[in-house]
Amino acid sequence: MDRRGRKLRFAAVAVCVVLALTGFSTSKGHGRSHGGGGGGCSSSDQNHDSSSSTSGATSSGSSGSTYYDDDDTDDTYGDGGSSSTSTAQQDATVELVDCATPSEAYATVEVTNPNAAGGYFTVTVDFLDAGSRRVELRSAEEYVAANDTATVQVDLSAPGVAAEVDHCDPEPYAPAR
Repeated sequence: MDRRGRKLRFAAVAVCVVLALTGFSTSKGHGRSHGGGGGGCSSSDQNHDSSSSTSGATSSGSSGSTYYDDDDTDDTYGDGGSSSTSTAQQDATVELVDCATPSEAYATVEVTNPNAAGGYFTVTVDFLDAGSRRVELRSAEEYVAANDTATVQVDLSAPGVAAEVDHCDPEPYAPAR
């Protein structure tokens, strides 16, 4: 192996060791530690719900007997109740229900989450005047349950601005946060 490859490999191992010793896990539930002790970057034995500073992973020097198997089908996502939005989550669709009026300084939209998991989505509405010039571009973030639709209110910056708005143009898709 060339010198550069050894340096890169050493750096990767060093990062995993540091992460294992600090109790940090880069796994999302994939990978299960087999063998004695272990720890490592993908250890699913860590307990992030515990209030003590010790975790289920140990660093007893048995790194040579630990391996990881990403083919387990019984793993669940997240360690100890932590949750995150996957980058593979699809954008939600957005439909305008009502635009702002002089008496209502907000637009109402429906946001539909096509994903099997709930998540936060950022809805953006362009408030336009009679000449289709932008009055304001405003966003709102909302949690939408899995395979569900939520009604979201996107507020203008001030009630007085609503008198300038003629129509609204929401972005057709709301990206997942």
